[in-house]
Amino acid sequence: MTDIIAAIFHALPYVLEWQNLLGMLIGVFAGMVVGSLPGLTATMAIAVLIPLTFSMQPLVALGMMAGIYNGAMYGGAIPAILLNIPGTPPSIVTTFDGNPLAHQGRAAYAMKVACWSSAIGGAFSAISLMLFAPPLVKVTLLFGPAEYFWVGVFGLSAIAVLLGKDPIKGITAGLLGLMFGAIGSDVVTGADRFVFDQRELLDGINILIILTGLYAIPPAIRMVEKKIVDTAQKIKIESGPEDSFWKNYRQFIPTWIRSSLIGIWVGILPATGGSMAAFIAYNETKRVSDDPDSFGKGNPKGIAAAECGNNADNAAAMIPALVLGVPGSGVAAVILAGLLVHGLQPGPQLFRNTPDIVYGFMWQMLLTSLVLFAFGGTVAIKLFAYVMRLPQTVLAPMILALTFVGIYALSNNMFNCWLMLGFGVVGYVLSRLHFPLAPIVLGLVLGDMVEKNLRLTLLINQGDVTSLVASPLSWLLVGLSLLVLGYPLYGYFRDRRASKKLAGA
Repeated sequence: MTDIIAAIFHALPYVLEWQNLLGMLIGVFAGMVVGSLPGLTATMAIAVLIPLTFSMQPLVALGMMAGIYNGAMYGGAIPAILLNIPGTPPSIVTTFDGNPLAHQGRAAYAMKVACWSSAIGGAFSAISLMLFAPPLVKVTLLFGPAEYFWVGVFGLSAIAVLLGKDPIKGITAGLLGLMFGAIGSDVVTGADRFVFDQRELLDGINILIILTGLYAIPPAIRMVEKKIVDTAQKIKIESGPEDSFWKNYRQFIPTWIRSSLIGIWVGILPATGGSMAAFIAYNETKRVSDDPDSFGKGNPKGIAAAECGNNADNAAAMIPALVLGVPGSGVAAVILAGLLVHGLQPGPQLFRNTPDIVYGFMWQMLLTSLVLFAFGGTVAIKLFAYVMRLPQTVLAPMILALTFVGIYALSNNMFNCWLMLGFGVVGYVLSRLHFPLAPIVLGLVLGDMVEKNLRLTLLINQGDVTSLVASPLSWLLVGLSLLVLGYPLYGYFRDRRASKKLAGA
């Protein structure tokens, strides 16, 4: 342990060289811009960056990647709060309370909460990457296909908490998400599913197309439909005395700690990602809250949980990537490619042969999280918050243009744009019928993971169903899933008992 700490601090002077600091600052600002544009992601930005870094020193290139990673994860909260459009997939959870808070005239406060929560989650995650990589990686070695199946089931069981007051609509929305996730070629047999002879659907539908369609198009349609009065001018951007962050920050500390731990745990599990971390952190915060009904109506703790859990996943996802070469997220996979471009092979030899680079990258993940305090707390609010002053009749075509540009950039294919528009119409109809959209996303994100690991477990064990619960870890995950599923029932019977007591009195 002493040797690890010495190696960590030995790398710090290299990180603080001006070239590396400049690279990190550029990365954070670029990441915020990318994250704030619906349809663009950190994965895409880093993939575009990698060819440009051939001639750079490894730490400068990695510093830019770390900055883009953390900056984009926070940047996604900006349109989520101001326009109810998730800039990145995990920021979908930020829309639940961020946009309602903005419409209460507290947009600046919501963005400050998102900024601090993102920075704190990212900092916790980077520290875990620095100090606990070897022991935490050993935990991932305990997970086989059966355990990953139950991790997915545990995530899907969170739909029970998101159902609201109409379980039928919530379950229907979750099933729609599972169905959308099943489109494409079967992962085991290669058979086509729901492709309708469209070769563009053989690889499935990119999650960004569905998310942008469901969350970006309906608000624009509603703006046009209502021939909107200019309500944007009435939205208050400046913070009032009641929105002093420093007077209220203590209320967020338990949420930050809980969400950071959840994000780190999710991050070290390969193929899960920030969306799952944000959902679980949000659900847990709502579950332990004294006022769960306030969530979804502008509760700042909902923003704090979503952003902290989302960003706590960032560096933690690099733990299995750096030590085992198994990326914990799509962004981690692209960063691994960046390491290979610079001749750095992930694995134990990376720590042994180039400790200054690997530990320097860990410092960069920490420092770029802290840069968010300055950039996200001041620059972002001044530059982006005034979007709300634009008339919504102007915002509608702007939103549509941004979404089309972002989705077209995914693969230079107009088919994806029409597909997004189709999902936008579906999202608009569902929202008019008061269907929750969150279960669709959760089913979409986790359905593929559950299916792959279920079938892989059964294939390995020749169809033996008992193999799904053959380990103590599987039983633990089953128990956690049952607890989450049983919580709404417990609340129902508790409220029913309370109403009977009131009636008897």
